[in-house]
Amino acid sequence: MEDPYSVSSPRRILSLSRKRRATVSSLDADERTSGFGVSGEHGPKPSEVYGFVGSISTVVATVIFFVWAYLPDSWLHSIGIFYYPNKNWALAVPAYFMVTVVLALGFYIGLNFMSTPPPTSFNTVFDEFSRDPLSSVPSVDGDELPIESMSDIGINKVNELMFNDVN
Repeated sequence: MEDPYSVSSPRRILSLSRKRRATVSSLDADERTSGFGVSGEHGPKPSEVYGFVGSISTVVATVIFFVWAYLPDSWLHSIGIFYYPNKNWALAVPAYFMVTVVLALGFYIGLNFMSTPPPTSFNTVFDEFSRDPLSSVPSVDGDELPIESMSDIGINKVNELMFNDVN
């Protein structure tokens, strides 16, 4: 007796495909990828939760900042808020932050200028990855020449190609 799942005729292939179709879920492709169609199988990703909590807390902190900065002291006292920082900090903290960002960018650009070699240095032309072209010419038969090995173009060749008059 043969194995019921062995495939030896077209009729058996059709019967196996009918059995497989019966187990296909009724979810659309969109529902399977989004995870909303099935309850309990998929939950929110941690990055989504952190992003949601971060956006909500940013909005709340911004509203609290603007309420503290713009409402008069008498209104804050009427709602029961008596302890809060001086209103001068509403201008000082953003100003300190902006100056810090500008100084950090200036420091970063200056550090890059300091670590770059001067234009007259040979380190701008040659480094440890430079390859000199091979000087030996391989012997070939006929008109075909082999592909040259990969190498850097010398600065004299670049200057000749760029700055000499080609007429």
